[in-house]
Amino acid sequence: MSIPNETGANQQWGGRFAEGPSAIMQAINASIGFDAKMWRQDIRGSLAHAAMLAHVGIISAEDEAAIRQGLAEIAREIESGRFEWSEALEDVHMNIEARLTERIGEAGKRLHTARSRNDQVATDFRLWVRDAMDGLAAQQMDLIRVLVRRAEEHAATIMPGYTHLQPAQPTTFGHHLLAYAEMLWRDRGRMLDARARLNECPLGAAAMCGTGFPIDRHMTARALGFDRPTANSLDSVGSRDFAMEFLAACAICATHLSRLAEEIVIWTNPAFGFVKLPDNLTTGSSIMPQKRNPDAAELVRGKTGRITGALVGLLTVVKGLAMTYAKDLQEDKEGVFDAAESLTLCLAATAAMVRDMTPDAARMRAAAGAGFSTATDLADWLVRELRLPFRDAHHVTGRLVARAESLGVDLAGLSLAEMQAVEPRITAAVFEVLTPEASVASRRSHGGTAPENVRAACAAWKERLA
Repeated sequence: MSIPNETGANQQWGGRFAEGPSAIMQAINASIGFDAKMWRQDIRGSLAHAAMLAHVGIISAEDEAAIRQGLAEIAREIESGRFEWSEALEDVHMNIEARLTERIGEAGKRLHTARSRNDQVATDFRLWVRDAMDGLAAQQMDLIRVLVRRAEEHAATIMPGYTHLQPAQPTTFGHHLLAYAEMLWRDRGRMLDARARLNECPLGAAAMCGTGFPIDRHMTARALGFDRPTANSLDSVGSRDFAMEFLAACAICATHLSRLAEEIVIWTNPAFGFVKLPDNLTTGSSIMPQKRNPDAAELVRGKTGRITGALVGLLTVVKGLAMTYAKDLQEDKEGVFDAAESLTLCLAATAAMVRDMTPDAARMRAAAGAGFSTATDLADWLVRELRLPFRDAHHVTGRLVARAESLGVDLAGLSLAEMQAVEPRITAAVFEVLTPEASVASRRSHGGTAPENVRAACAAWKERLA
């Protein structure tokens, strides 16, 4: 049995912390390893803050000009990879401010007047999330366009529709794809709704109670593209519901993408053979040379867990926090950054799969007629032509399905005499509704699967997207 040394450091795993508590504190306290992603937003916020300080006379115009020039030079350093990030300076804010002071001297020390890292990080984080929202909403629109384009191509391509993943009724591939367009449109709406609630500026709330300096928060809010400043300084620095709502929107969208990914996995299985993905969206096996694995779809499906986990993680971080700011809130960013990047990749991969997959119309048509999928059409015909109550028609159809199943044929394979043995009033006209083509063509109710409906829906989509 090994005995810990006096410092308590685990020599196998904890060697980094051999220096003791100061090394541990620096490592757990620093956030520069991930919040450096917000450097653009930090510089934007500082430029707006400096301009406001000069406008109200808190700093001189000369200091503001020096700050502006210094921040521009720092931005170029970061862009080029020449900026040296220091863990000792903890975070992106202190790293940039220290470099600014190093470059321009006393003027750099004046920049933090009338603000705190509490309102600074809240502002930077909102700016970063807002930028991510804009990018993701644009990607959602791109995917909708791809879905609509493919739906229009396949407005009349018949495929089986499923409930419980069992054959239910014939539908069309175009109608199926438009279902996901509807989902993505709602996803985009959620993203834009969350953006509208996010779009208030915390800058000027300072540590928690505002400031005694005569600042103009409306000016900085306008400069940063916010609709207004936040109304309560405590809420400004202590709340992260904008990030929670963003993650919720991401998680719902990812869930929709995961459902489509699962269908692509099913459709590409040779037992179904409904679609084929191109080589650049599949992988092979290290041992089985015949394999074409739909890894892009599987990874979209898998990354949904990461995105949902980020939402649960942030909810858990915040749930026990008293007002206002606590260091726990340093844990708000990594999950958001990862979720945004994961969803960006998932949207891109899904758009590529939908755009480049090749449907096998013959395989889908053959499958659409299986499982007595036109049974509902038969029941509807009995109601419409023979005026049977639907429950009676349902019973008659069930008996006919059982008869066809015993003979090993589909409903259209029953003879008229066999049908009339169950319901004497049935006529030969019934066979006109028992094909998948007749079934989908009849579904002309609003939102139905009829090819003419799908084409009209595609036209409406194109007008909306334009």
